Amino acid sequence: QVQLVESGGGLVQPGGSLRLSCAASGSIFSIAVMRWYRQAPGKQRVLVAVITFGGVTTFVDSAVKGRFTISRDNAKNTVYLQMNSLKPEDTAVYYCNGQINARDYWGQGTQVTVSS
Repeated sequence: QVQLVESGGGLVQPGGSLRLSCAASGSIFSIAVMRWYRQAPGKQRVLVAVITFGGVTTFVDSAVKGRFTISRDNAKNTVYLQMNSLKPEDTAVYYCNGQINARDYWGQGTQVTVSS
């Protein structure tokens, strides 16, 4: 049983910063890749960022490039999303996703609200 748990969400003003964390736990023998998605009210879930665990390959969607950074700590089975210069349109539930033990897992999501 593998579990992903997100944390670090909250309410911030435009221009502020947050760092999201996603920790994987359970019987883990391999992590190939982990991703961050987000889903705004009334919209579909979209990919935000990707990072591999076998190397250092990363991807950040053009909508957040230059503001968001994805990183990971292999020893802690944890992935991070550093979010800077936040905008109201970044408001969404952010979900962690991972290809772990050759299977796909999702976290419960964490709410990020950017508002003055």
